[in-house]
Amino acid sequence: MDAFYASVELLRYPQLKGLPMVIGGGRRREAEMFERLRQTYPEREWGPDTLDRIPVDFFPRLKDYVGRGVATTATYAARQFGVGSAMGLMKAAKLCPDAILLPVDFEEVKRLSRLFKQTILEIAPVMQDRGVDEVYIDFTDVPGGQREGGRVLARLIQKSILQATGLTCSIGVAPNKLLAKMASEFNKPNGISIVRPDDLESMIWPLPCRKINGVGPKADAKLQSHGIQTIGELAARERPWLIETFGKSYGAWLHDAAWGRDDRPVETESEPVSMSRETTFDRDLHAVRDRAEAGAILTRLCEQVAGDLQRKGYVGKTIGIKITFDNFEKVTRDTTIEQATADPAVIRRHAGLCLKRVDLSRRFRLLGVRVGKLQRADGSAALSCVRAAEPEPVTDQLF
Repeated sequence: MDAFYASVELLRYPQLKGLPMVIGGGRRREAEMFERLRQTYPEREWGPDTLDRIPVDFFPRLKDYVGRGVATTATYAARQFGVGSAMGLMKAAKLCPDAILLPVDFEEVKRLSRLFKQTILEIAPVMQDRGVDEVYIDFTDVPGGQREGGRVLARLIQKSILQATGLTCSIGVAPNKLLAKMASEFNKPNGISIVRPDDLESMIWPLPCRKINGVGPKADAKLQSHGIQTIGELAARERPWLIETFGKSYGAWLHDAAWGRDDRPVETESEPVSMSRETTFDRDLHAVRDRAEAGAILTRLCEQVAGDLQRKGYVGKTIGIKITFDNFEKVTRDTTIEQATADPAVIRRHAGLCLKRVDLSRRFRLLGVRVGKLQRADGSAALSCVRAAEPEPVTDQLF
């Protein structure tokens, strides 16, 4: 989906179309905006039915934001200024101060996510969910799916999603998931890109290695230190050298990826590996001076993760924490327990024990909790979770 979170807001506020806009920050404040509108334009009616008539000047601007939030996404007009996803909003404000800043409407995003995926399933039933705004589709056996190399079916999907949601998407068509993912980025927004097996040299090899899904900043830096900047240069390196330099598994994968090889199937059902919750604070916290506040936040995160597990019917055996310090250094610790759990008190206790293994003399800006090694909760596991919660209340003590 094209700039999905921002596009959802443009359905609500079409007057902002074409303007630089960033999604992120705090809670929605439409009631406050309506009150200001009534004071400025008392002769007009203002409410949920008049959102498309709100003057552009009434929307909050990025330059007025103060906090530690990050951008969820940005419109293409904002991206031209260098603003991107996961960028700190304060940094984004320096690049594009007059961009409009709106918070995420998670409920509407989830509703439209379900709607566009259901629309696809009616056309191509072999679909792998890849999060709120992305899917893989295998249309090998879809009648007519191979017409014009898949372009006809891609157009049908785009048209159907637009009719159902009012939103646009970009589609990459290729022999496998690796190349299809790359192709989907070639012609945004609302584009269709087709990569055939014999297009590797002309369309894929000139790209930087970071365009391969799975090559992160550290791996890219190491590749560049060896004079490898493009996928073509990566493909020119021998497989044994890559294995020796990057390890048996990752080195072999790099060689296959550079040559466009990927035999992963489109999986219509998959089990989650872990569930996590994290939060970035408005100000840096200290484990001693802000003990009560930090403890309460940790407790809330554990309760949220436990709630996610219970809603989706899972229990987990690995409990871990994540901390980002004020210098942006990240530290993780985890422990594996004997009996899988979705009990917030058990998760809280072991998260606290993980924190004891971290040097907390510095202030920290982010705290997260993760439960991994998930398995489906049967009746006995759910029962033991409920019973364990009764005698063991959740506490806000940091450790």
